[in-house]
Amino acid sequence: MAISHPIVPEQGWHALHLFYRLDRAQWGSFSDQEQAAAKEYISDLVKEIRSKPNVQLLIFSMVGTKADVGFMLTCPDLHVADWSVKQLTASLGPEVLVPTFSWLSLTELSEYATTEEEYAAGLEAEGILKADSPEFRAKIADFKARMEKYGKDRLYPNLADWPVFCFYPMSKRRNLGQNWFGLDFESRKKLMAGHARVGRAYAGKVRQLITGSTGLDDDEWGVSLFAHTTSDIKSVVYEMRFDAVSADYASFGEFYIGLQMPLEDLVARLNL
Repeated sequence: MAISHPIVPEQGWHALHLFYRLDRAQWGSFSDQEQAAAKEYISDLVKEIRSKPNVQLLIFSMVGTKADVGFMLTCPDLHVADWSVKQLTASLGPEVLVPTFSWLSLTELSEYATTEEEYAAGLEAEGILKADSPEFRAKIADFKARMEKYGKDRLYPNLADWPVFCFYPMSKRRNLGQNWFGLDFESRKKLMAGHARVGRAYAGKVRQLITGSTGLDDDEWGVSLFAHTTSDIKSVVYEMRFDAVSADYASFGEFYIGLQMPLEDLVARLNL
C-alpha cells in the first residue's frame, strides 16, 4: 500500500465501525480449498492491519440479525483506514461479507472539561486551602496529571478488550425550544457536568469512547461502550435517559450489540 501523503487529523485518530451480514449462499458456492484459502487470508490480513503503527482492530460477533460480523478500527491515517476497510470487505471472497452499516468519526476532547482555572477557583471557594499553600499546589498538580491522562485516553485510547460491545450514533436536537446549539456555552457545560456524573458512576463497569462525526457521517457523535455484562450497558443507557442532556436534547440512532472475540472464535461461531 503506497501512500505519498498521509491524511492525519490535527489531533486524535480516525475511528471506523463496520458491520456486515454473511452471505452464506455465496460462501457455500466456494470449494473447500477456496474456503480454506479465504480463512487463511483474513487471518493474515488481521495480523497485517494490527501490525501497523498506532492501529487497533477489534473483532465482534454481532448479536441479533442486524449484522453477523463487526469490526472497530482506530488509526491516525485515513488512507490506512480506507485500505483496511476495502481489504476486510473483500477478505472472505466476493460478496461474502455484505456491508450493513459503517460509521466514520474522530476521537476528540470534550469542550466541556473542567479547566485548571475552574478547578483552582473551586478549591479557593471551599475556603479550606490557601492558594499559596503546598497542599493547594499539590492538588493542582494532581488535577493536571489526571486531566492529561484523561485527554490522552480520549484522543489516543487503548481500546478495551471487554467482551460486551455496544455502538450507537447520536445527535443533539435543533427543535424549537429544544435547540442544543441555541444554548449558551455555560448552560451547555452545566448540563454536560450532570451527564458526566452519571457516566462516572459506572467506572469499572462500563468504558465508553465518544467520537465526533459532525461533517463525517449522518449524526454528530458515535458512542462505543464496553462492558462485562449486558446488564451494565442497559443500566447506564437507561439511567442517562433521565438526564436532561438525553431527555431534552438527544436523538439516537440504532443500537448494535456485539461480542468481542478472537478471529478464530468468530470463524467457529459462524460455522465457516
